[in-house]
Amino acid sequence: MKSVVIKQPNELVIEERELPKPAKGEVRVKIKLAGICGSDSHIYRGHNPFAKYPRVIGHEFFGVIDAVGEDVDSSRIGERVSVDPVISCGHCYPCSVGRPNVCTSLTVLGVHRDGGFSQYATVPSANAYTIPDEISDEFAVMIEPFTIAANATGQLHPTEHDVALIYGAGPMGLTSLQALKGVYKVKQVIVVDRIDERLNMAQLSGADRIINNSNLALKDELDKCNIKPTLIIDAACHPSILQEAITIASPAARILIMGFSSDPCQITQQGITSKELSVFSSRLNANKFPIVIDWLKKKLIDPQKLITHQFDYTNVAEAIETFEKDQKSCCKVLLTF
Repeated sequence: MKSVVIKQPNELVIEERELPKPAKGEVRVKIKLAGICGSDSHIYRGHNPFAKYPRVIGHEFFGVIDAVGEDVDSSRIGERVSVDPVISCGHCYPCSVGRPNVCTSLTVLGVHRDGGFSQYATVPSANAYTIPDEISDEFAVMIEPFTIAANATGQLHPTEHDVALIYGAGPMGLTSLQALKGVYKVKQVIVVDRIDERLNMAQLSGADRIINNSNLALKDELDKCNIKPTLIIDAACHPSILQEAITIASPAARILIMGFSSDPCQITQQGITSKELSVFSSRLNANKFPIVIDWLKKKLIDPQKLITHQFDYTNVAEAIETFEKDQKSCCKVLLTF
């Protein structure tokens, strides 16, 4: 089989590997589609501190089960499945309180263990979620990105009366936007970005107001409109954003950050306590695949609005470069296998 392998930072090869055999409790998936994420680019460029090399990248993938290991019912062969990349122990403290995404022995497919940019991959049977016939292949491969939004919004408990603001109109921001509008029916969602084309994508996904903050002070712009966000999601992931979010937030607001930067973030404690703000963080997803599958069945979200490019896996280097450099027209890039 062919696999996309990052041998070391900035060295990508398509390598011939032996067809893997599923171990006990595992299934083998013949990959059909995989999505490119920022973390794949970070591993490729050597900016992911968790990755070990060489590594088959890819944690957003969909395919068909073609073999099963011991203790897995053979009736699963032929199932269309989307794979949750989060593998957890099930018994540590985070797992015991329903947060396997921060398991103390966390393994993520495509990061700590070989992932889905390959013609075949073996994964735990429990991580391979059956996809109903009414959900297309292209939508099935988009489930994992939407679980990021499900994890984030699930912590915030949005209501239709919230005034929500999202920093960033990339994939994380747009999936969060669709969740807020389509699932939680939030009546006012504002999206902030510095690229007009991405803001246009936000409008297509339901944003009620868009703001390009390249050349303006966001606080001043919101003050002009008498807007005090009650719910803020930082999907732009820059260390400077948290303090601004604290400043512009309504009293009693909720703020969620997704960033992984190791740079210091300077905030004023008084700004948090004086308004009694709640600050959340979100990583990966905690068993959110069934939730997103249900969203798709009910047509509450529309992944098609995020898919902008498709490449054959043999052109993976070009696909990643497009994802990295074409910020104006590129949102979600899919690889076909």
